[in-house]
Amino acid sequence: MAELYVVGIGPGAYEKMTVEAEQVLRRCPVIAGYQVYIELIREYFPQKNFLATAMRQEEERCRMALDAAQAGEDTAMICSGDSGVYGMAGLILQLLEEGNWPDVKVQIIPGVTAALAGGALLGAPLTNDFAVISLSDLLTPAEEIQKRLRGAAIGDFVVCIYNPSSRKRKDYLKKACEILLEYRNPDTVCGLVSQIGRQGQRMEILTLNQLKDRETDMFTTVFIGNSRTRKIGKYMVTPRGYRLTKMSGEEERQG
Repeated sequence: MAELYVVGIGPGAYEKMTVEAEQVLRRCPVIAGYQVYIELIREYFPQKNFLATAMRQEEERCRMALDAAQAGEDTAMICSGDSGVYGMAGLILQLLEEGNWPDVKVQIIPGVTAALAGGALLGAPLTNDFAVISLSDLLTPAEEIQKRLRGAAIGDFVVCIYNPSSRKRKDYLKKACEILLEYRNPDTVCGLVSQIGRQGQRMEILTLNQLKDRETDMFTTVFIGNSRTRKIGKYMVTPRGYRLTKMSGEEERQG
């Protein structure tokens, strides 16, 4: 029985891949995935048989990976970030219900998703409860996305936004910010991180009011703080509620 591993490769940089993910990719003779993600890892695994498809061909590449495993080759289906956070893990498991790949055993290998990698670059924006919401309406109706944004705003969650805008959705982030501004101060601390773990990586801390008019793309992850989020030095921090003990001068000298 062949194995099909659904592997989260992290945000992009090789060193941000987990040890388990790297070991699985070394072991599998076949690696399938979106062509952009394939190019991120190709140089590290040059002897592999790569099965790549273009954007919006997710079902096709999942079937290709399942077919390769059914033919007896251990196969890795790679996903950017984590395999289960907007990744292919769910679709692979749904397809298995068809019963066309009886000899395939599936294993899900987690990875570092953009919320975690981007949060680390900004500081500690996700130390307390948070929600992750994608603004892409290709698979989720816009009305449902707006309902989730409003719910997160009412609950005072820090909100991490994936897919904030694209050529066809230029104003989606602006609309999301306008919903959040119904419940949050315009000076709420926010963060932007682009091209996480890739060439051109950059980050910025700004206010919610400034974020509303900022241009972003599909390779940007947005962090919108809650009522307690602060900027501490160059960092974005959401305190969890620890009661900090102030040390006396003598204790500080001894420490």
